[in-house]
Amino acid sequence: MTDSAADIGFLRAAIELSRRCPPSDTAFSVGAIIVGADGGVLATGYSRESDPHDHAEEAALAKLAGRELPGATIYSSLEPCLRRLSRPRGCAELILAAGIGRVVLAWREPPLFVPGGGAAWLADRGVSVAEIPELGPEARAVNAHLLPG
Repeated sequence: MTDSAADIGFLRAAIELSRRCPPSDTAFSVGAIIVGADGGVLATGYSRESDPHDHAEEAALAKLAGRELPGATIYSSLEPCLRRLSRPRGCAELILAAGIGRVVLAWREPPLFVPGGGAAWLADRGVSVAEIPELGPEARAVNAHLLPG
């Protein structure tokens, strides 16, 4: 699938949300936007938005708790986590449970805190996963303080 102007725009907006994250030396700063099948924004979230352990996707999904989201796309500046240290379920599991059928990300999670792999896990379960790597440097720049030299 070719990256559309809308995909790039929503992903850039997710990266901008990541700049709102309270600083942390032990967690990535991530932004997420959930867009409905009609192209309208349903919810946004960013890491540590209302709790020090919140992940961006989790924060956005919490605003839509209990809603089925078929046809929705979640845009995340970082690959949704498969495993995490602070909560029992990773964001990839939460996305699948919500029925979101498409994930667009800018940057694959480096194995700094936990192993990545959320994108492959989702794809193996039928979720469409698209990476827009040309936006990866913007997402990495927000997290430069965590990355080695």
